[in-house]
Amino acid sequence: MAQPRHASPQWWRSAVIYQVYVRSFADGDGDGTGDLTGVRARLPYLAELGVDALWFTPWYVSPMKDGGYDVADYRAVDPAFGTLAEAEKLIAEARELGIRTIVDIVPNHVSDQHPWFRAALAGGPERALFHFRPGRGPHGELPPNDWRSEFGGPAWSRLPDGDWYLHLFAPEQPDLDWSHPAVRQEHEDILRFWFERGVAGVRIDSAALLVKDPDLPDFVEGEVPHPYVDRDELHDVYRSWRAIADEYGGIFVGEVWLPDTERFARYLRPDELHTAFNFSFMTCPWDAGRLRAAIDETLAEHAPVCAPATWVLCNHDVTRTVTRYGRADTGFDFATKAFGTPTDLTLGTRRARAAALLSFALPGAVYVYQGEELGLPEADIPRDRIQDPMHTRSGGIDPGRDGCRVPLPWAAEAPYAGFGSREEPWLPQPADWAAYAADRQAADPGSMLALHRRAIELRPAFGDGPLTWLPAPDGVLAFTRARGATCVVNLADAPADLPAHTELLLGSGPLDIEGRLPKDTAVWLRA
Repeated sequence: MAQPRHASPQWWRSAVIYQVYVRSFADGDGDGTGDLTGVRARLPYLAELGVDALWFTPWYVSPMKDGGYDVADYRAVDPAFGTLAEAEKLIAEARELGIRTIVDIVPNHVSDQHPWFRAALAGGPERALFHFRPGRGPHGELPPNDWRSEFGGPAWSRLPDGDWYLHLFAPEQPDLDWSHPAVRQEHEDILRFWFERGVAGVRIDSAALLVKDPDLPDFVEGEVPHPYVDRDELHDVYRSWRAIADEYGGIFVGEVWLPDTERFARYLRPDELHTAFNFSFMTCPWDAGRLRAAIDETLAEHAPVCAPATWVLCNHDVTRTVTRYGRADTGFDFATKAFGTPTDLTLGTRRARAAALLSFALPGAVYVYQGEELGLPEADIPRDRIQDPMHTRSGGIDPGRDGCRVPLPWAAEAPYAGFGSREEPWLPQPADWAAYAADRQAADPGSMLALHRRAIELRPAFGDGPLTWLPAPDGVLAFTRARGATCVVNLADAPADLPAHTELLLGSGPLDIEGRLPKDTAVWLRA
């Protein structure tokens, strides 16, 4: 068996982790949907890319009302993706190539097709595992409180018997009641189930939402504690989970969206989660001052608990980096996803290349969403093909997240750009998708793919030490790390002189004829 690329038990502190959205990664059986057969066939590509681990979005049995985040059975793989036996093979084969596997757990809710909820609808004792309440109003015709769904509309749906049930997301995703011991026990058993099958870690979806105020009061803006976000009782849950992970040498990464840095850091105490996603960096506009502030704030909030930061530019919920950075307003704003928003893809690609070198040079772990290494832009999905519930729940105003979930292009000359062989992909690929194909980029030393491969290969030149900022002109970020490598990123309008160095290790683009760093370009230097 090959040794993992990071053999240390602390591998997760500086790993490069690649996010696989199975449905859109590679179609192995030609039916138009990505599957585990397709992933297994592409493992050599991922090994050549140089990543340390793969994070898989949910591959469990699901009606797919929210892209698999509506789970009906955590102990089985959805037939559209393959089988449990094939998942076990994938985990083992990836490990043979030195790549670990991280699976996704969605503890806040289940699918409305989950056996528990079906039994609850039939009037069984399983109702106690969810939040069922009578409605308000003379005839119970109003929801039990004023909470709103993350996908728009009320967070409650009414049943024919008159009762209402809570769903912070889609109606097909009823929230579990984490005050019930059976809910906690079931999830601890699920963790053991997957750790015993060889996974190295678990990503926790909506990690700060599980516990609700038992009184389910109306929401009051600014009220502390929040009725369903970041409640103190959550930490007891994650302490019990950490004990399980420690038995298996596993790790956790939490999806924790919190503006309060001190509250955020509590989830990363030594007996809770190992890491959590850092969203301030991802949501920052292309501005030197704001990026530096986001980096400093991220490192500062992790320091008291000695946890590593994580850096990510994009994921399956976010407009792709090339498109986001190619817009006039490059901040993170869901309004920028509006249909027809103009984008300068040349500008966006140049900035995305520089941002990739910036993120890979920072201390901590880096996550790469599939297709980012190909420089894919956000795809425009015809309205009648959009499947994301955010679109329908918003009344068609929000185009949803499908634009970053379009199946990948693998081979420029193959049907459907090499994603599959027989059926049209479940989401339509743009007409120019072949231009981004992996096989074409693999032969081009100047491609986005080549840049990512080289950056991951050279990343150890920065070492594991802290970041030290270097003097730099306005609009330029420059820092060094323990082993002496330096990263310089020019976000100013004019070219910038480089600091003294002995070697140019890597650049996101060429220097100008005078050897200066052009705008929207990054380099790695050896001192």
